[in-house]
Amino acid sequence: MPVAMSDTAFDELVSDALDTIPEELAAAMNNVVILVEPHNEEEPDLLGLYFGIALTERDSHYGGTLPDTITIYREPILDMCDDEEQVVSEVAITVVHEIAHHFGISDDWLHANGWG
Repeated sequence: MPVAMSDTAFDELVSDALDTIPEELAAAMNNVVILVEPHNEEEPDLLGLYFGIALTERDSHYGGTLPDTITIYREPILDMCDDEEQVVSEVAITVVHEIAHHFGISDDWLHANGWG
């Protein structure tokens, strides 16, 4: 059974997860925004999505571009969890996973190392 949680409470969990990012990494994040949406229209079971140009791929031609986006999808996370403790854990894993993509870390590496 999905966990019931207000949008505000879920947003606070995302904010809390962001607060756990080490200061050096948070300071290195560049031109990226974090969004929370109900779900992804094309892939409704998707938990999070990074869209942009990873820091490792940016070169001298990078500039004047719209910010990268990291979107955390509330409904699929709430649907897959049995209790609030699981939601807290899954939000943290998803936030770290998507931020890792901003730093150029692949899905293969993340999955192999327990980050979803």
